[in-house]
Amino acid sequence: MRILVIGDVYGGVGLRALLDHLPELRDTFRPDLVVANAENAADGDGTSSRQAFELLEAGIDVLTGGNHSLTRPDFGEVLRTEPRVLRPHNFPRGDAPGSGVALVDTAAGPAAVINLLGAVFVKSTCSPFEIIDELIATARAHADHVLVDLHAEATSEKVAFARYVDGRVTAVVGTHTHVQTADARVLPGGTAYVTDLGMSGPHDSVIGVRSEIIVNRFLGRNTHQRFETAEGDVRVQGASVVADAATGRALSIETFTRGGG
Repeated sequence: MRILVIGDVYGGVGLRALLDHLPELRDTFRPDLVVANAENAADGDGTSSRQAFELLEAGIDVLTGGNHSLTRPDFGEVLRTEPRVLRPHNFPRGDAPGSGVALVDTAAGPAAVINLLGAVFVKSTCSPFEIIDELIATARAHADHVLVDLHAEATSEKVAFARYVDGRVTAVVGTHTHVQTADARVLPGGTAYVTDLGMSGPHDSVIGVRSEIIVNRFLGRNTHQRFETAEGDVRVQGASVVADAATGRALSIETFTRGGG
């Protein structure tokens, strides 16, 4: 099985870039499953229902989320009614609509996607370590291929989590920090891993926001200025995972960047 995973889609510029590059990415990597983290698609703060369905209609099989998943009021209904759209299973609101697990039938067989929040520097109902064993058991009852999107701040937490589940899931990919890391590899047990997929959005920025706004914040100036999505150097980033069809274990992982300039 081949899995294409897209890093955090930031703002309308990131969404449009992803839609533009998606046909070429499909031609290059020939994925059976396409997953994108869309929690920043609406001006860097949540996802609108329109954006969610636009991405699904473009051929994204599963949308994952993060700490901003419920920022937009209309998105709750999407989570309630569309099983292909996830929010972290340990979202800080215990009554949050939707789920953090999706089961998908692909041309290469059934697959499962799990979406979780980290617990270090991020609010969540519980640590991902506390609930992942049960989630893996549920997923593996339906599918040999299991992808985990761990939306987390701390590198150490992501690495430790991947080591804990190594051999039990196909891949663990990190999202949230918007900077693609250079540590993509297959762990000894057969789980593909990368600390952060990167950002599909404007890289001439501070992780998606116009640079001067964030610099002023650090300088104590204009601290109440609204975040605005930057526009320059728009790139699409993510990773391609190839897994053994019989065992679900990863054979390779390759990160990619498209666009820029």
